[in-house]
Amino acid sequence: MARDEDETLSEAFWRVARLLRHRSREAMAPWDVAPSHGRALAVLRRHGALRLSELSEHLRIAPRSTTEVVDILQARGLVERHPDPKDRRATFVELTPEGHRVGDAIEANRAAEAERIFGALSAGDREQLARILRTLH
Repeated sequence: MARDEDETLSEAFWRVARLLRHRSREAMAPWDVAPSHGRALAVLRRHGALRLSELSEHLRIAPRSTTEVVDILQARGLVERHPDPKDRRATFVELTPEGHRVGDAIEANRAAEAERIFGALSAGDREQLARILRTLH
């Protein structure tokens, strides 16, 4: 990575963010998974079965957009829908075994790419960077 001493903090941040986004796309490419679909898989891996409305909240997208993402993932056999036994109007979404396999593989690839980027930092610098980033959001 080329370094420019005149680069502002904001420019440096966005350069690293673009690099992470690019490497993340590359990590998902073997499974032909779009970034928005990868995010949905990651949320479901982390939280388990969720109502569509809860998935929308986690993804910070409109419910209609969540439905479109879930439709695509379901067509690929990565998620399945189940009725909510407590509310017939609501639907749960959860990963299929194939969804778990693909989600796990994508996460492993993304972690390896992140390690390549952040591997230049000491453990202390990583902890400090993580603390700072968590403070900002």
